[in-house]
Amino acid sequence: MTFRQKDNAAIVDRSRWGWLVLFTSTSTIICCALPILLVTLGLGAVSASMFATFPILVTLAQHKVWLFLGSGLLLGLSAWAVYRPGRACPADKALAEQCETAHRWNTRILWVSGVIWLIGFCAAYFALPIFEWLEG
Repeated sequence: MTFRQKDNAAIVDRSRWGWLVLFTSTSTIICCALPILLVTLGLGAVSASMFATFPILVTLAQHKVWLFLGSGLLLGLSAWAVYRPGRACPADKALAEQCETAHRWNTRILWVSGVIWLIGFCAAYFALPIFEWLEG
């Protein structure tokens, strides 16, 4: 494997890391935030049919603490990978351009994942106490 092939493989691996983080943070919003949003909008039957159709959602909701811990840890690791000190792109112009493009996309995916994770966390842990406080 040549030096150029190794650099290309490293860029592809970093890009895959971003997609993994996006997937895990999206699972937090599907298990926790989406059902709460549907019930809030008066679509409780849709939420119930989702849980009946996809039983994995029940398992995800039952283990939401571990789901949020795991996805938060992955977000933290990917934030470190994206913003780590000493990150440098290759000197070759074509590879440097690919590296910068991958870095921009990883940064975007990281921020979108962080927002999705934060929405899911707030919906899972803060929405019900806030609603109860407002009603009481």
